[in-house]
Amino acid sequence: MAIVRAEPTGVPPTVTTVANPPSVPIFCWREFACGWGAAFVNITVTYPIYKMIFRQMLHGVQLTQAFGQLRSEGMTFLYRGIFPPLAQKTISLSLMFGVYDSTRRPLVEYCNVNPYTAKTVAGMVAGTFEAMLMPFERVQTLLADAAYHQKYRNTHHAFKIIILENGIKELYRGLVPVLWRNGPSNAMFFVLREEADSRLPKRVSILSQRTQEFVAGACIGAFISSLFYPLNVVKVTMQCRVGGPYDSMWTALRQVYNDRDRKIRNVYKGVSMNCTRAFFSWGIMNTAYEQLKKVFY
Repeated sequence: MAIVRAEPTGVPPTVTTVANPPSVPIFCWREFACGWGAAFVNITVTYPIYKMIFRQMLHGVQLTQAFGQLRSEGMTFLYRGIFPPLAQKTISLSLMFGVYDSTRRPLVEYCNVNPYTAKTVAGMVAGTFEAMLMPFERVQTLLADAAYHQKYRNTHHAFKIIILENGIKELYRGLVPVLWRNGPSNAMFFVLREEADSRLPKRVSILSQRTQEFVAGACIGAFISSLFYPLNVVKVTMQCRVGGPYDSMWTALRQVYNDRDRKIRNVYKGVSMNCTRAFFSWGIMNTAYEQLKKVFY
């Protein structure tokens, strides 16, 4: 960048060249790190709630019955299966925030794409990348199901047996509902989150600002999670089967609908607890993410 310095009359102006200010790199590791840390905090806090929701999804039982199942199994099995979601979610959220940021900024800064279009595209891309981690989600489903407590001892054992008996393809059973869930839900999350961030007032006190971040993330997460809940029910139904033919998503949806007395209300069994978990889960993640951003940036 050239700077022209004015001189007295009759003296040629002096031209000084200085370097352009460095631009932010397209690939920013900080976004990946913030996403990883936020997921770690969230999973360790909310995993027991997830297991109760899972039992409701799988068996169509009431909350008290799901709680009774976990209580009868004892503390030994309460955190059984936490490693797959811990590994999957930390990497998943790292990809979610990192890939989103690395996709959105070039679209806006270099391609002059409409910001909302860029956010939507970036969210879809990030969601598709997340689907690569589906084997962890697949094993988590099996380890959380009481029917497989005796067959699979732990995460490593489950991976080993599934691959030896059914091949790698078995780890991707239920991929279609995962793709339908990940892309659109990510796009909605980022659009709504950034709208809330830009429109809500900045609080003076630290506590009120953290509370606002928690409530904003919690409300958005609970809404999106409830909206896409039937896809999670279909995914769990498909993934609780090992071996045999691969049913389509629509076949699995019809099966769930028929098995639950052909009532839409029964397909949503567990949605209230899922909404509660999502509320706290996304509230924790959003707050943790914002705090980690202050640390890393």
